[in-house]
Amino acid sequence: MLRGKAQEPVSSVIAGDVGAVAKLVQTETGDTLCGKDRPLLLKSIEFPNPCMSVAVHPKTKADLDKLGSSLNRIVEEDPSLTVSRDLDTMETVLSGMGETQLDVAMEKMQRKFGVEVTIEAPKVPYKETITAQANAEYKHKKQTGGHGQYGHVFLELVPMPKGSGAEFAERVVGGSVPKNYIPAVEKGVMEALKEGMLAKYPVTDIQVTLYDGSYHAVDSSEMAFKIAASHAIKKGLADGRPVLLEPIVKIKITVPDSFTGDIIGDLNGKRAKVLGMNPQGGWNVIEAHAPLAEVQRYAIDLRAMTQGRGIFETEFSHYEEVPPHVSQKIIAAREQEKAEKS
Repeated sequence: MLRGKAQEPVSSVIAGDVGAVAKLVQTETGDTLCGKDRPLLLKSIEFPNPCMSVAVHPKTKADLDKLGSSLNRIVEEDPSLTVSRDLDTMETVLSGMGETQLDVAMEKMQRKFGVEVTIEAPKVPYKETITAQANAEYKHKKQTGGHGQYGHVFLELVPMPKGSGAEFAERVVGGSVPKNYIPAVEKGVMEALKEGMLAKYPVTDIQVTLYDGSYHAVDSSEMAFKIAASHAIKKGLADGRPVLLEPIVKIKITVPDSFTGDIIGDLNGKRAKVLGMNPQGGWNVIEAHAPLAEVQRYAIDLRAMTQGRGIFETEFSHYEEVPPHVSQKIIAAREQEKAEKS
């Protein structure tokens, strides 16, 4: 039994008491301990979904080497924490129930595992797309003595429905671009779509079709066609009326009736769209769509507005076009970020 710092050995622990067992190697949070002669499995604990996230960055190279294993240990001890890798922003993201829990987890990483980290709000995975069909042509031609470089492509860029991703197609006739060079064109297209024209975010919801071109019997190569495709994409994106897209989350907020007005007013200020309200015995369940960028720290905002009585959960819903006045700020911030890195 634990009495403050003192530990008192006992032969048994009665139901309702809290005891400690040392040197367990294969035990994890949520496991049931029982005797071999009377096996028992208690129902697993259902942990709530995380509602706040931070991006975790190691301070040094030594911290980077130990970051993954220490985060996994932290999550094993407290399953209400989750750790993930955001493939869009390439950040390691730790998610939990609130600011205090995440701060404690960071302190524990330093104290127990000697890993020092900095935390910040995760980057928002913006994307870009086009809103108008565009055609683009580019001829990559270089003569350097001996074999030169020659690749010539015509591309058609068409906007696609939300959630379609990026697609490549070809409808070349007459062998204007030989079949063996088409994979190189596709590679050049897909690599170029990783950076859009507005703020260098990935381009999505677009179909790119190779429909014509030309080649040189000696100077053409896969690299030449890849370069030509990459330059053609940049021209086509600029002509396709590009726009910025932002992730929208569905948020479900449960608060006492008396706080409903404050919550609705705050959501309106966060560019959210209220989908509906459902009163339930003195409480109100509010559902809305909100930009992820506006609700990353909503756990703190909600606690302040409801004296700690409100709860909420979110899940990704879809991408939507960013309003022009907000888009300008995002593009300016992105340019400043790029300038600081260079």
